[in-house]
Formats: sequence, C-alpha cells, structure tokens
Amino acid sequence: MRILLVEDEPDLGAAIEKKLTRDRYIVDWTQDGNEAWAYLTQSHTQYTLAVIDWMLPGLSGIELCQRLRARQSTIPVLMLTARDSMNDRVTGLDAGADDYLIKPFGMPELLARIRALQRRSPQLQPQNLQVGSLMLEYSSSSLRSQESAIKILLTAKEFQLLEYLMKHANQIVSTEQIRNQLWTVNSDSASNVVAAHIRLLRRKLSEQGINNAIETVYGLGYRLNIAT
Repeated sequence: MRILLVEDEPDLGAAIEKKLTRDRYIVDWTQDGNEAWAYLTQSHTQYTLAVIDWMLPGLSGIELCQRLRARQSTIPVLMLTARDSMNDRVTGLDAGADDYLIKPFGMPELLARIRALQRRSPQLQPQNLQVGSLMLEYSSSSLRSQESAIKILLTAKEFQLLEYLMKHANQIVSTEQIRNQLWTVNSDSASNVVAAHIRLLRRKLSEQGINNAIETVYGLGYRLNIAT
C-alpha cells in the first residue's frame, strides 16, 4: 500500500513516515502543497491513500482535497489539523476529506484511522491474496503454497514485490513500473535494485520448492507465471 504524506512539520512528518514505513507501507513524504499535487497527478505512481495536513506552504490541504474531488479522484484522504471547531470539521469534510484527525494525536489512533479508511475504500486490502496455488497472508507477512505446508516469511520489500507481481500475474511488468510503485519518489535506489530483490525473492521461493515462478522477459521486465 502506497501513501502520500503531506505534512510540513518536520518532526511530526518524520515520525509518521518512520511509523508507517515500519508497518509495511510505502510512503512518499512532502512538506509542500504544490509538490503534493504534482505527486498526486503523476501517471506512473498510484497512491492508495493520502494523509494531508490542513495548513501547508503552497496549496492548502483543503485546496488539495477540492482539486482531487474535482478530478473525480476517489483516493481516501485523512486530514490532519489543529483546527478542532465544528465549523472547521465541516469545512474539511465538505472539501472532500474522508476523515479528520485533530493534533496532537497518538500513532496508534493514526494507524487505526488508516485501517478504517482502507476497509471503506475501493482499494480494500484483503486479509489474504491468493493467485493460483500461492497465498499471501497480510497479517503475518508470509507466503503459503498449496504445494507446501511451510509458511515462507518475507521481508517488507519481498512482500511488496511479490504482492505487486501477484496482482499482475501472467503480465509483463517493467523494471521501471516496479521501481516507481515500490520505492519512494526520493529514494536513492540503484539502477539494479529491482533485479537484486527479484534475485533474493527467487532464492527464497526456490528454497521451498517454488521454482521458475518469476520469469525474466529480456528487454521488457518480469512476469509471474502461475495458473489462475
């Protein structure tokens, strides 16, 4: 799940980014409303959810919500603000925010609000993702196969990579597509980072008897070959 975090308070933004990343979210963090709009309207990255502060340099959180809804975007938006009057809450919700969290707040409440928005949104995350004989378990960050009773524990990036391939099973996805979706905009990812993670994931799968599942299509990218 990829989240756009728009928060101009450096300490709070860094704390939120760190917590969300630890909880297996991919997070792009910006402190400017205009930059946030550029992120939201780029074609090569799709966000599952946006966490947006009300008061920002450039475009405000309210303006960002209004622009999103004017474009018929259905991305769930959680608004962060110190404004706690009833009129302010109405303004935020009328602008297009799906939920409203008053500062200061605890990280457990923030995560609970995000999970609630996931459950209500079209991008609902399942407890399990099954494609053919492979099943990803979100609760345990692991993979199971019908050919083996063994649970394969995955790192956060292995989980994200396999999830992306399973959601595009039997399709060719390019290295650029994978990097754009699974690494943050500002990451210093090396040109071979995708190939390196594919190699590690293949090794982990083959150790449990799942061989030749991820095919390299030379010059084009990768494909998860699996009977669906």
